[in-house]
Amino acid sequence: MSIIAWLVVGAIAGWIASMVVPGDEGYGWIGGLIAGIIGAIVGGWIFGALTGENFMDHLTIGTIIAAIVGAIIVVFVWKMVARRGAPA
Repeated sequence: MSIIAWLVVGAIAGWIASMVVPGDEGYGWIGGLIAGIIGAIVGGWIFGALTGENFMDHLTIGTIIAAIVGAIIVVFVWKMVARRGAPA
């Protein structure tokens, strides 16, 4: 699968993740897209390590779910890090 397709899937996954994880992440819509792209890579890597399948080769429902789950993980971790650095 092309890098353009993964960027699109990652951007959509970031948008979905920002809708699923409650609260304001504080990084805007561009940050959400970047988090989604990073999440798509993280999700593809995690699911690939668990299943032994290369998730970056083709676009299926499984790869889309992996991208969304990865994006949710990235957004959640970002919120935890940002909350820790916020003044009390």
